[in-house]
Amino acid sequence: MSDELVTYEVSGGIATISLDRPEVANAQNFELLDRLDALWTAAADDPDVRVIVLRANGKHFSSGHEMKSAEGRSAKWTVATLYEREARAFVGYSLKWRNIPKPSIAAVQGVCIAGGLLLAWPCDLIVAADNAKFSDPVATLGIGGVEYHGHTWELGARLAKEILFTGRAITAAEALHVGMVNRVVPLADLDSATRELASQIADKHPFALRMAKRAVNQTLDVQGFTTAVQSVFDIHSLGHGNALTECGYPVVVDLEAMKKSIAAQH
Repeated sequence: MSDELVTYEVSGGIATISLDRPEVANAQNFELLDRLDALWTAAADDPDVRVIVLRANGKHFSSGHEMKSAEGRSAKWTVATLYEREARAFVGYSLKWRNIPKPSIAAVQGVCIAGGLLLAWPCDLIVAADNAKFSDPVATLGIGGVEYHGHTWELGARLAKEILFTGRAITAAEALHVGMVNRVVPLADLDSATRELASQIADKHPFALRMAKRAVNQTLDVQGFTTAVQSVFDIHSLGHGNALTECGYPVVVDLEAMKKSIAAQH
């Protein structure tokens, strides 16, 4: 198991942040997310960085939140405790990364499941390998969707409902068709294609890039993006409360059912 969890390098005006838990398909724990946030902040603060690339080592981009700890249910949980932790490390981090005033690109291969969407969607652009699959099967757990509800904005209302209701994965080709990703490339070309795109962007004036990003994000916010994300986070937290009343544990109602659902698709 990697001790670093996330690695970082800067070259040619591009900061490359790499998830580095390939042994567990880059599953996310709070330590990884805190490390990831620190590196996003470092890239934002570095005047030599013009573009941020988020990628992952191994076969998969991210299998989502680490569920190992969910199997041990002796700890005392409250909705208030969970709300505070998730508000900081899930929706809080994702909104922060979305608003960092430098262009960012996610390079996604393999699976990007549930919490993995919280890492990819805040990026300005997404380059997907042709084997990428995106899914949010957490309704199987009795929870209505991940903490950062980009679904409706990224997919449109009807497809968002379909993937939430069914838990099915969408392919890279389908994601490209609906505009969720910018490009689909062969897996072997993912890093080089992402680097080439980042280099094209890095050649532009940094303040012009900052203004261009702000123009698009502000337009989405005028339409209600950030308010909607924060409101849906509260709805998501209600799901935790319901799970707590049903089974005494706030995160999942049926973990094994979710594992079987994911295995059937991948």
